[in-house]
Amino acid sequence: MGVAFIMTAHTAYAHLVGSVPLPDAESVFRAVCAELRPHLRRIPDGETGERLRWIWFQRQMLLDHLDMEEDPDAGPNRVYQWDGVLLRETSYLRLKPSVDPQSVRFDTGYAEAAAASYAVYARLRDEGVINPGTRFQVSLPTPMSLGYMYVSPASRDAFMPAYERALLEALDGILAAIPHDRLSIQWDVCQEVLLFECYFSHRPPDYKEQVFDLLARLGGGVPESVEMGYHLCYGSPADAHLVMPKDMGVLVEISNGLCSRLARRLDFLHMPVADVRPGGAYLQSLRDLALPDGAELVLGLVHYDDAEGDAARIAAVQEYAPAFSVATECGWGRTDPARVPGLLANHRRAVELLNKTN
Repeated sequence: MGVAFIMTAHTAYAHLVGSVPLPDAESVFRAVCAELRPHLRRIPDGETGERLRWIWFQRQMLLDHLDMEEDPDAGPNRVYQWDGVLLRETSYLRLKPSVDPQSVRFDTGYAEAAAASYAVYARLRDEGVINPGTRFQVSLPTPMSLGYMYVSPASRDAFMPAYERALLEALDGILAAIPHDRLSIQWDVCQEVLLFECYFSHRPPDYKEQVFDLLARLGGGVPESVEMGYHLCYGSPADAHLVMPKDMGVLVEISNGLCSRLARRLDFLHMPVADVRPGGAYLQSLRDLALPDGAELVLGLVHYDDAEGDAARIAAVQEYAPAFSVATECGWGRTDPARVPGLLANHRRAVELLNKTN
């Protein structure tokens, strides 16, 4: 999870992207609002507990599923960081050969988690801890997230439609449990970005069309009465990128592709920016970004304990994208919990600085 600063003509706001390494949703809501309450338009529950490592708990769900098994023919699944460090090695999973993929159902747990956290959000909103104008944000993965991280290539094409159905069922449960005018849905897009960056050993020839169509379908499942956006990501299982991008080109290409197919309104789009002093060729692709009118661009420019670098990155981006919000690159779920107060304070100071200059 990161915090973004939404820059308007008069006021800058804070937007939280996802996970926060605190004990529970109430701890997250109280800590965030104590520092950022007047600056928030949306707030997630921090993806605490089993969700803190993003989709790792979904792998356990697949391991326990009666229709899934380890694939003895696929070999090990090795996850490497951008610098070549091996982060983990696990077995790939597959649908059992006797199973009809059309009959498979997955219980993701996302609807239940959202409903439980919304009850806390609603109580704290009534108590005045959370601003009445701050929406409750729910982040969801995509079928490719699990498909490319945990499922063997031989079973992937059969698995992903089944998991897509499960995600849309979870979305329906969320939409039924939470008032639409209080809800914001964010689709977390990581493996799709890694596909474009040639991270995986197996990539279908039509991967670009698959990604664009999938993201548009998922977004189209969210009614217009609910806010909806995307968080593009390079992964951070060890609080660092799986791929270190050379520029913003892949992110811009994915954004333009999904926007060209999206049938509903896009409310926000987040892109990470690597921890460098970007300029020139690194940011040049931003000139080609074609977001629809009214969509908020959020750029992941803020890095822990680097106020000088944050300011330099913001200034560099302003040459290529004069209207944008600012965020951290990814979630904080793997971050040292001791950093959370400092991160929140850094973001509050940045909001206040932006409001002075707007």
